[in-house]
Amino acid sequence: MSLNTPQQTLAALIESGVKKAHLPVHKMLILGFMAGALVGMAYLLSIRVSTVIPEQWASLATLLGAAVFPVGLVLIILAGGELLTGNLMSVFLARLARRITLRHLIRNWLIVGLSNALGAMFVAYAFGYVVGLSEGIYLEHTLHAAHGKVEPTFVPTFVSAIGCNWLVCLAVWMSYVARDMTGKILGIWFPIMAFAAIGFQHVVANMFLLSAALFAGDLSVGQVLANLSSVLLGNAVGGIVFVGLAFYVSYASPNKGSTRGQRVNVLALEPGSPAKPGPQRATSN
Repeated sequence: MSLNTPQQTLAALIESGVKKAHLPVHKMLILGFMAGALVGMAYLLSIRVSTVIPEQWASLATLLGAAVFPVGLVLIILAGGELLTGNLMSVFLARLARRITLRHLIRNWLIVGLSNALGAMFVAYAFGYVVGLSEGIYLEHTLHAAHGKVEPTFVPTFVSAIGCNWLVCLAVWMSYVARDMTGKILGIWFPIMAFAAIGFQHVVANMFLLSAALFAGDLSVGQVLANLSSVLLGNAVGGIVFVGLAFYVSYASPNKGSTRGQRVNVLALEPGSPAKPGPQRATSN
């Protein structure tokens, strides 16, 4: 399995953040909607798998639900999508390297976050409520999970969200470390499975789950917004500070304070080929 060095990975993520920040609005909206919908579908899959496990095997249900949830980020990274939690790190890195302006950063985060919400809510309504995939025997599980998200107060919710995006952004980082599809999938799978099994809070996943509970008439809009705001703040700290800033300080060029001269075409490299400088085609997250 061919790998990129930490310095090459950082350079590729910075270049990816630059490309994300300069996407036209309509592309951000489409790719953001896709990413939100894919996270929602992954959560729906997790609910369907874990609900059918007998109650006395609750730990196995948690493990199985977590084991299938990473399919969402795998599809986003490999097929294409703009996910806010990953962009909190990559676009921030582009700003830290002074490759984009603050306006570009805020524009990307706002548009991608809004479109992620629309995609997640669409899946919750169309497939969860209309088709009934989160209703019937699955509704109790859905509502139990939703209440588990909204009942903690601000501080534990915020801290839980830090842990979540710490692992999510490490999964994104690992997808850039690997140069082939197998390595990318493995690099994504285990950190995402870990955060799902632990029960950390992810703002886009919660957009789906809490919307499903809202459509079922079990939660109020105020409860949903209060949760999403605290989770968003925690996710931002986890991605920006614990991954983006930590790795930038560790791996950026000590001479220039940036990685402008280290652009690496990560996805264009054949498995086993050496890294070569050149224009980089970024992954979608």
